[in-house]
Amino acid sequence: MTQLKITQIKSVISEKQNQRDSLRTLGLKKIGQSVVREDKPEVVGLIRTVAHLVKVEEVES
Repeated sequence: MTQLKITQIKSVISEKQNQRDSLRTLGLKKIGQSVVREDKPEVVGLIRTVAHLVKVEEVES
């Protein structure tokens, strides 16, 4: 199964509350922090919400 490496590249300061919540749900708290999540529709939806704050790469496991 394909996995996604999600890295926060921008701050959540002055962003909407739902975007802050989406980053927390993904497990991101700091700039430069990365998490690996499975490529599921729920995760892709969260990524779309904060696409301007994160960098996404595909990782084969």
